Amino acid sequence: MRASDVFDLLRDGQPRTRAQLAELTGLARSTISARLDALVRLGLVVPFGGVSTGGRPPSLLAFNPGARVVVGIDLGATHASAALADLDGQILAERTQRLDIASGPKKVLGWAERTVRDLLADQGRSAGELAAIGIGLPGPVEHSTGRAINPPIMPGWDRYDVPGHVQRAFDVPVLVDNDVNIMALGEQHAHLRDVTDLVFIKVGTGIGAGIISGGTLQRGAQGTAGDLGHIYVPRGADVTCRCGNLGCLEAIAAVPALADAIRAAGVEVAADADVVRLVRAGDPEAVKAVRQSGRDLGEVLAALVNLVNPSVIVIGGALAAAGESLIAGIREIVYLRSLPLATEHLHIATSRAGERAGVIGAAALAIGHVLSPESIDRAVEASAVAATGG
Repeated sequence: MRASDVFDLLRDGQPRTRAQLAELTGLARSTISARLDALVRLGLVVPFGGVSTGGRPPSLLAFNPGARVVVGIDLGATHASAALADLDGQILAERTQRLDIASGPKKVLGWAERTVRDLLADQGRSAGELAAIGIGLPGPVEHSTGRAINPPIMPGWDRYDVPGHVQRAFDVPVLVDNDVNIMALGEQHAHLRDVTDLVFIKVGTGIGAGIISGGTLQRGAQGTAGDLGHIYVPRGADVTCRCGNLGCLEAIAAVPALADAIRAAGVEVAADADVVRLVRAGDPEAVKAVRQSGRDLGEVLAALVNLVNPSVIVIGGALAAAGESLIAGIREIVYLRSLPLATEHLHIATSRAGERAGVIGAAALAIGHVLSPESIDRAVEASAVAATGG
C-alpha cells in the first residue's frame, strides 16, 4: 500500500490514529508510521488535538487542506472569474470582471496572471505555495493538451497553448477543460460530494452537458462528450442550426432561439437576457416558450438517462434562472420516455452553485490533479530523495 492510499483514508477530514489506520488497512504499525511520516513532511497531514479519556492522549492525525493553495479560473464569453482555494476547495479569495473572450488569449490570460498574483498577495501567500491552476474555457477543449479546438466564439484561441502561456508566469501544473465539464465538477464538489453519477446541463447561448459517471468525468475520445446541443430533435426538423445542420436541439431550445420565438409571438425582447425576465414577470408567451424548451431538452435527456443512468440531473446556465417553467417541461418528457427503473430515484433540479459553479469546478480540477495518487506518490518519492541528499 502506497502513501497515497493512506492519505486517501484521511482525505474525508476525519482525524484518525495510527492504530485505527493500521486496522483499516491491515498494515503493520511501522509501515503505517512510515507512510504517515512522509505525508507529514509534505504538510498534507498534521497532528490533530484529540480528547483524552485518561492516560496518554491519542495521537490523532488529519488532512491539512491549508498545506497548499490552488487557483480556479472560469472564462466565459463575456466574463472572467478567478478564485484562490485551499486543498478542500474552500474559496479563500475571488475576483470577477467583465472580459470578452473574443479579445484573444494574450489579453485574457494576461488578466488571469495578474489576478492570480493579486489573489496570492491578498491572502499573504507566496507563489511557492501555489500547487496548480485549473481553467475552464467556453468552447471545445482537447483535455490532454489544454488547447481549444475550433472554438466558435473564441477567435485567436484555436489550438493556442493555454497551459504553456500560463506556466511562463507560474511553474505549476495547469489543467484546462471546457466550461460545462468544470461546472459539473463544481456542482459535485460544492453540493453533491456523495453523488457519483450526475449530469450537469448548461443551457444558455448553447447547450452542453458535463457527465460524471462512476465518480469520473467522462470526456470521450476527443473531448467532445456531452455535446447535446447538436443532437437531432424532430420538432426542429426544418430549423437550421449555426453548425449548418437541421434540427439541432440548440437551434430550438437555447436562449437565442427562445428569444426569437417570443418575438414572433409579438412580445418585445430586446436581448436574450430578457427571456428569463419575462418568465419571472409571468409573461404567458415567455412561459410557454421556456416550457417547450424544457420538453425539447427532455427528449434528449430521456435518452441520456436510459444510456448513463444518472441519479441527479442539474440544470445550470442562463436559462436555469427560469426555474420551474423549464424544469417542469424537462420532467414531463424524461419521466414519460425514460425507463421506470432509471427514473425511480432520479432527481432533476436547478444548480445550487449557480454562477460560481465554474470557478469552484476549475479549482476542483486543479485539486484533483494535486491530490491524485500519482501526484502524491511522486511528491513522497521526491521528498525522500531530498531528505537523503540524493
